[in-house]
Amino acid sequence: MGIVNCTNDSFYWKSRVNDDRSTLQRVEQHLSEGATFIDLGAVSTRPNHTPLDAETEFMQIKKYLKLIMFHFPEARVSIDTFRARIAEMAVSEGAVLINDISGGIDPDMFKTMGKLQVPYCLTHYNREKPLENEDLIPDMLTFFANQVEKLKAENVNDIILDPGFGFGKPVDQSYFLMKHLDLLHALELPLLVGISRKSMLYHLLDSTPDQMLAGTITLNSFAVQKGAHILRVHDVKEAVDTIRVTRHYMQIE
Repeated sequence: MGIVNCTNDSFYWKSRVNDDRSTLQRVEQHLSEGATFIDLGAVSTRPNHTPLDAETEFMQIKKYLKLIMFHFPEARVSIDTFRARIAEMAVSEGAVLINDISGGIDPDMFKTMGKLQVPYCLTHYNREKPLENEDLIPDMLTFFANQVEKLKAENVNDIILDPGFGFGKPVDQSYFLMKHLDLLHALELPLLVGISRKSMLYHLLDSTPDQMLAGTITLNSFAVQKGAHILRVHDVKEAVDTIRVTRHYMQIE
């Protein structure tokens, strides 16, 4: 899943697009390098970000989604949003997946997804005080099980789980989560992992997102070994290569 951020507030500047040309260039690069999905978002989720109002997000997503679908009608576009109204508009314009990093904070989202009948990615986002490591996986399993039950009650059947690396989880806890990621397979749902150039890397290495390609490759390899089904990344070619090499390694007896 190749990231395209139509925002000037994203934590990694190279993922940002702010005009038609840069958007089309980024999408073309992602697709040519092997992306299965293009994940289009207009709201930054970096720490201390400035919230974007609903109308601006709506207009940004609509503008760039229409542009992408016109030039790349074969593209499978995912929309990174927590707002049900924007999800509904995006699917009407050709989006095939909704990636909700809020874990369902919009009270209308689950019912809307039941009407839209496209896959929905549900993220674990800890907004309370940080959990102890021994409580993290049980809390995630309980949260996911409860939310999945609500989604299925609304006839949402294609559900993807995102453990939410970095969302309310300290650096060491994110590594603990990666080490025990396979425990989430108890829910028997696909897993999306998004750790590309995140703070769990650049804080550990006292560096910047620009310098985190090697670290991202390392963590993506761990994620694949733990059974991740989708990698959400800034660097598609490197992720595709990582998947191929890691899966080949795993097949060797």
